[in-house]
Amino acid sequence: MIRAAVLGSPISHSLSPLIHQTAYNLLGIEAHYEAIELTLDNSREFFVKALTSNWNGFSLTMPLKESIFETPDLFDIDPLAERMKSANTLLRRRDSFFATSTDRTGFIRLFQDLPINSALIIGGGGTARAALGALDGLVQDIHFMLRSPERSVSLLPIASHSRLEFFGMDHVFADYDLVISTTPAEASDPLVKSAAHRDATFRPDQIVCDVLYKPYPTALLRSARQAGARTLDGIDVLVEQALDQISLFSGLEFDYDPMRSILLKTARETL
Repeated sequence: MIRAAVLGSPISHSLSPLIHQTAYNLLGIEAHYEAIELTLDNSREFFVKALTSNWNGFSLTMPLKESIFETPDLFDIDPLAERMKSANTLLRRRDSFFATSTDRTGFIRLFQDLPINSALIIGGGGTARAALGALDGLVQDIHFMLRSPERSVSLLPIASHSRLEFFGMDHVFADYDLVISTTPAEASDPLVKSAAHRDATFRPDQIVCDVLYKPYPTALLRSARQAGARTLDGIDVLVEQALDQISLFSGLEFDYDPMRSILLKTARETL
């Protein structure tokens, strides 16, 4: 039996239990996947106890994608995740948890066949760093809009092939092939209003991705759709990274295409 959970705070809105449980049922696997509220203050104690229990793995969301690197003694960390300082998946391996990023592999599949020469990532947290890890070498120029300029220090080592530039939150996002928002709604919503005032909204030939699905759709995605841009929403991102987690937790290889279609439909019907 698979025993797994999504960890973070806040967590009550998470669709991960629905997505994972649906997938395991389709695969004919007995499983229990739940959502557990976990803050930074009690995370170390939780993981120490988890190592003595029968957990198969965990999905990580805010604020844990970055914080696990503060307690590296508890985890065996994938080198790519270590370089990004971002991990959203913990997989049980005997007496330790292996930390990796299915955010990165999910982003690779979402973006690999798209016509992208330039990209703008809004935000600099764990999800933004995973997006950068996926786009490095795929996109020549990757720019960032950051609320905290000091975030650039942790982003620079991730890019081995692409050129990075950093801007404040007043930067124009209409001049990029791909725009990815990884910030909370309270940070991205004002950008839409500001861009409208400056006549710098989205273009029809752009691709716009917002990793949020609460609210759904976000103001950013509504603006992009009104402009005729191609959009990827938080459900696309959530399901894509979950496919790899489901495979890791179950130990099974399966055809992603039909599973993806079912999980996307299930999640959107719920919203």
